[in-house]
Amino acid sequence: MPVRSRSLLAGLGLALLTAGLLTACATPAGGGGTTPSPAATDKSDDSNEQEVGAAWLDGGRTIGIVTQGSSTCIPTAEDATYDNGIMKVTLVEPAGDTACTRDLVPRVSLVGVPEGVDPAAGVEIEVTGEGWHGDTDLEGVAGLAADGETDYLPSAGWTDVDGQFVILSWGSSSCAPTIENTEPTSATEVTVTFVTPPADQVCTMDMAPRGVVTAVNGLEDEDAETFAILTGGEFDNIRIPIYPN
Repeated sequence: MPVRSRSLLAGLGLALLTAGLLTACATPAGGGGTTPSPAATDKSDDSNEQEVGAAWLDGGRTIGIVTQGSSTCIPTAEDATYDNGIMKVTLVEPAGDTACTRDLVPRVSLVGVPEGVDPAAGVEIEVTGEGWHGDTDLEGVAGLAADGETDYLPSAGWTDVDGQFVILSWGSSSCAPTIENTEPTSATEVTVTFVTPPADQVCTMDMAPRGVVTAVNGLEDEDAETFAILTGGEFDNIRIPIYPN
């Protein structure tokens, strides 16, 4: 699906950290500190259905699953399966005693693409959470492939929500980058500015995938390939394509 100039739901991503209030996530407490698997969901009950989005990342090796919820309690995606043309993903919430902000924002859970999925052909995705389910489609993108090792470089992909896209970067899991501003800076470019962290920030020395969701309004060309320019924080004007959906 070509990149589109779309209007975004008002205030997307701007409702972050409402009053900074913390509350326990609405998940059952896990025995011995473990997180329980989501309860079985009746997929015939539309009241349990939630909207989910998805984006290709990392050259087709990773998919970002976008859901709505607390910005500080992002569900973890279990290993995905693929059968009969459908990719199935289970999202597991943090432990029940985890403190979460009481905001409602788009957040992304990262999952590796399972064997059998061809990113160039597209895939239907079914997502199951704790007491809910949802589904979405990812269109095929020529040139993407699920095989091979990651190059640990930033990547980005559109979801099917107007103007919304996901950015994947690699680095310390305890110092994930935070977006300050996203705006169109040409007909085919979106500049994403990240917050500069404090000089005395202490980070773990691991190399982990970090996903963030952002959005843009006002792109002029609906059909042209679009690029994201990552600047600020740990990024020095890095230019990457935004994979279509």
